[in-house]
Amino acid sequence: MPLETLPETTLFTDPTRRALDGDGARPVRVHLWRADDSDAPLVVLSHGTGGSAQGLSWWVAGLRAAGFDVAALDHHGNNHVDGYLPEGFARWWDRPLDVSFVLDQVEARGPVAVCGFSLGGYTAAALCGARVSAAAYEALLTGRVEAPPTPEYPHLLSALRARRSASELASWPGRAAADLRDTRVTAAFLLCPSLGPLLTEGSLAAVTVPVAVRWTAADEITPPSENGARYAALIPGADGGTVGGPRAGHYGFVLPEQDDPAAKSDVVAASRDFLAATLRA
Repeated sequence: MPLETLPETTLFTDPTRRALDGDGARPVRVHLWRADDSDAPLVVLSHGTGGSAQGLSWWVAGLRAAGFDVAALDHHGNNHVDGYLPEGFARWWDRPLDVSFVLDQVEARGPVAVCGFSLGGYTAAALCGARVSAAAYEALLTGRVEAPPTPEYPHLLSALRARRSASELASWPGRAAADLRDTRVTAAFLLCPSLGPLLTEGSLAAVTVPVAVRWTAADEITPPSENGARYAALIPGADGGTVGGPRAGHYGFVLPEQDDPAAKSDVVAASRDFLAATLRA
């Protein structure tokens, strides 16, 4: 379902944060669908690294059909619609802050959940209390530990060092490790979530809201054993499991040439049932 049919698309600006490419306020584009039900729960959708709200239109359509209000975000500097900025691939904390900002702007007529794919899955988890290890983040930022390749932004570290001072970069590990929990978020659905190895066990064990996690068996971008399965094992009561067939990978949800209708159908059904049980209980 193309996003051009949305009844409301708004480019908000957050005056508390600067844009990554200038001195203005940080932009946060939101595509909003409203259900007929006047007290419909609100589901906020966060895309993966380098993606966009448009790329998850199949998920939006499934959530809309289930009667939810849906707000799908485009994260500044990390979406292919507006173009990439290196900071958008490293300042992970800006994504959950985007969601919290949107919840300040968009009326939630019922309970709120966050769903996300890949880095969007981390985003949803962070809003439930998952926290990055400052030491692990610093090791990646300084290059002491080699970061996994970022296909959408190769040479990320050199690009960051060319644009940001050493003193500013030195402050980022503390910001990455901050508690970004938002108590308005009452459930989360994580699809092939990333950053699993960088999250502290204690923060995952302290999550108290219902969480569902789904992954694909052949995902080489966010391997389940280190990511989705780790989230599911450490978050108390998390509902975890595999979607799609044995060859289903990471990009079948977002790349047309790897389109995986079976995996998408599984996600729509699983998220619909989980959200109905948790938000409409």
